Amino acid sequence: MSFRLPARALWQASPKLAMLPRASTLAPQWTRNYATERQSRTAIVTGSSRGIGKAIALRLASDGYDVCINDIEANKSGCDEVVQEIQGLGRKAFAFTADVSNLKEVESLVQASVSELGPLNTMVANAGIAQVKALLDLTEQDLKRMFEVNVYGVFNCYSAAAKQMISQGSGGKLLGAASIVAFKPFALLSHYSASKWAVRGMTQAFAMEMAEHKITVNAYAPGIVGTAMWDLIDEKLGEKTGAKKGDTIKKYTNELIALGRTSVPEDVSSTVSFLASKDSDYMTGQTIVIDGGIIFT
Repeated sequence: MSFRLPARALWQASPKLAMLPRASTLAPQWTRNYATERQSRTAIVTGSSRGIGKAIALRLASDGYDVCINDIEANKSGCDEVVQEIQGLGRKAFAFTADVSNLKEVESLVQASVSELGPLNTMVANAGIAQVKALLDLTEQDLKRMFEVNVYGVFNCYSAAAKQMISQGSGGKLLGAASIVAFKPFALLSHYSASKWAVRGMTQAFAMEMAEHKITVNAYAPGIVGTAMWDLIDEKLGEKTGAKKGDTIKKYTNELIALGRTSVPEDVSSTVSFLASKDSDYMTGQTIVIDGGIIFT
């Protein structure tokens, strides 16, 4: 024979449970504090002139976001093209060039976005670089540049956006670009791997400290994606191993990816869309792998 106590009885029977706030009282407050799906929302996407960043920006625009497109000055023409595409979707967009490794430039980026589009809801710290080089051949400058962009860049975006969101008092979303190498390093990509492990750890730390402000912090970890960055990785790995151009990615795809195909940027942007939506409100500190089944966490 079995029986089940009603929820009210469980709360009354346990003094510790009785002291906790009820979920029914928390949910409406969260709804009030964070922009609803029908309200206009704004996002900054760094490194969004092409590749994964561009796909994320376009997907967020399709989801109803007004978007600030960011990249370095050398990629401004690409930024302007993405702005036009987003405006064609009926959303507001503008481009602001800034180097994410420079905190003052990132702070200016955030202020420009708020001035142009309104209160900031989501920051996507997507900008990043890669380099193929043997571990013992790495120079101090190699390490410094990798961490300036991939680690300091994410920190600068998280911190500048978080300060803005805290001042607004309405919560928000911080999202960062990690990688499958944040779980399993690749040979000849040691400092890139280390930088992405740092993003994963920093995301967890930010999640703990931002929770009281109703700001969730998560990261996305792409696998092998058909982008200019992976084309470069393929080329450089080929130089090291003697493989022809395209053969390394083909080998990885055939031998490593369970689903049997290389990822496209839209595979990643759909996951970021979820992380930027209210459907992910109860997730924080997570790094979500999108790799077609290379690693299993």
